[in-house]
Amino acid sequence: MLEFRTQGFNGYAVKYSPFFDSRIAVASAANFGLVGNGRLYILGLTPKGIVTEKWFDTQDSLYDLSWSESHENQLVVAAGDGSIKLFDIGLDEFPVQSWQEHKREVFAVHWNLVAKDTFCSSSWDGTVKVWSPTRTSSLLTLPIHSCTYSASFSPHSPSVLTAVSSDSHLRLFDLRTPPSASNHLTLTIPLHTPPLARPAQPSASGLPPAEALTHDWNKYRDTIIAAAGVDRMIRTFDIRAPHQGPVAVLPGHDYAVRKVAWSPHLSDVLLSASYDMTCRVWSDGSAMGVEAENRGNMGNGEMSYDGPMGGMSYGGGKEMGRMGRHTEFVMGVDWCMFGAEGWCASCGWDERVLIWDVRAVMGQ
Repeated sequence: MLEFRTQGFNGYAVKYSPFFDSRIAVASAANFGLVGNGRLYILGLTPKGIVTEKWFDTQDSLYDLSWSESHENQLVVAAGDGSIKLFDIGLDEFPVQSWQEHKREVFAVHWNLVAKDTFCSSSWDGTVKVWSPTRTSSLLTLPIHSCTYSASFSPHSPSVLTAVSSDSHLRLFDLRTPPSASNHLTLTIPLHTPPLARPAQPSASGLPPAEALTHDWNKYRDTIIAAAGVDRMIRTFDIRAPHQGPVAVLPGHDYAVRKVAWSPHLSDVLLSASYDMTCRVWSDGSAMGVEAENRGNMGNGEMSYDGPMGGMSYGGGKEMGRMGRHTEFVMGVDWCMFGAEGWCASCGWDERVLIWDVRAVMGQ
């Protein structure tokens, strides 16, 4: 395990470069992001440890970042003052572009993985915006009408993007549809909906709505999305059956789940980061053999209740391991796409960035 200290700055997001396996970026904020400056770190992974290649200071906290998919040296950051900035690490000090349209904190940015020429942002002002790095204003604004913590383009389509928000809903927008009164909105899924009852099984009781903080598209199954948030549950949904509730429910975290990320190598594996100071690796139960291993209550589609809060697991998934080396809220986690499957990075409010191997924590 490699470690880097972001002295004086608390980590909010970490992302591997899509071009280099030895480069990561970290978005951070002074004073836990409540007040003060932000800092963007560009870090290099070397045989001697993690070294700082460059950093950029900003006037306000940084909450998220996304590497450009078309330019190896560029990345965008989301700031607490409502701005979005594009940095080029080949240049010094200042961003090469800055946008100021959001009215409140920008909490997420995500590059279009297919078209590679646009990115999206989401904000506490209740909107998602689509941008081009070559334009001085946004291309499109999508109203959510509630605090929007996470937005993401589909990795399978250049025109589909999703967002989750404080009203406990996942929204899907298809930009190919006419810009009618629905503003490209084609699907809304209430995340707190209980799983669909099976024949001869009692119906599951629903949980109250809770703020959704994060979501991610599965990299292999183009209709599967994982979402999580304040109620500590990770749920997966199939957008082909939006009214049937979650495909899998994965309880286990003790506090809110801040980040989920599907594996770039395995279709059933995802990582999570939580305010309970752990990162956990899960299987959603979709791979062959997992359901057979869990053939009890969960493997056949029934519900299993456990824990003092009545945590509900469903769909055959399970926690496969956890990493508990952080000593404060874990805010960001990301997989390395290159080399042997299993390497990942995490960052948190303990001013630490950790590079670790998921395979080393299996069974812990």
